[in-house]
Amino acid sequence: MGTVEVQGSGIIIYISSHIITYGNAASKELTNQIREEIETMWNEPSANIVLNGTSCTVQFKITATYSPGIEPEEILANDNPVNNYFRIEEFAHGNISFVDGLGCNTGYFKLENLYKGSTTAAHEYGHTLGLEHPSDIDLRGKGVPGIMYPRGTLVDPPFQYDPAQPAGAKGGTLHPMFRKVTQHDIDLLKIQRLDFTNNRAILGSLQAFGIPIIKI
Repeated sequence: MGTVEVQGSGIIIYISSHIITYGNAASKELTNQIREEIETMWNEPSANIVLNGTSCTVQFKITATYSPGIEPEEILANDNPVNNYFRIEEFAHGNISFVDGLGCNTGYFKLENLYKGSTTAAHEYGHTLGLEHPSDIDLRGKGVPGIMYPRGTLVDPPFQYDPAQPAGAKGGTLHPMFRKVTQHDIDLLKIQRLDFTNNRAILGSLQAFGIPIIKI
């Protein structure tokens, strides 16, 4: 989730989100790595949208806090749309990182998925903003994969785990490190359709989803 704010004369739109981590595998250093990955990748396309007839630059402002002592009640009581809560553990249900629903502000990171450059944090952040996996996951002949393409996507050989493998074979699918945030990803946020009040709007929903906070 995040807030959207039109600044000044309306030529810059800021999307702000705060990442809060906890769990046995979380740390201050890893939290900062996650923050940096999300902010860097989502700002990389230097995206623009047209809002009320004005061309606006979209900039992401991501902050983060490592909160090892957080309690379930604090997450459940949260009414700040900027906050996104991620538990980090060595093991995860389904052996993969996930969020609890599109546009929600809670999720779970599997530590193994968070190596530097993995793009996992940036991908899951996209889900918190309401973006889903594309329906067509055969990208062969279409170049660099966007950030929301899942593992298992068919891609050109340079973007596979192993470029020498046939498409779809072991090693012959998308290596997440090659995903990029594109202008198209920003367009899919549909910022123009948001309900702005005093130049501010919300991306995502504060509806209650499952809270993955059980401590192990």
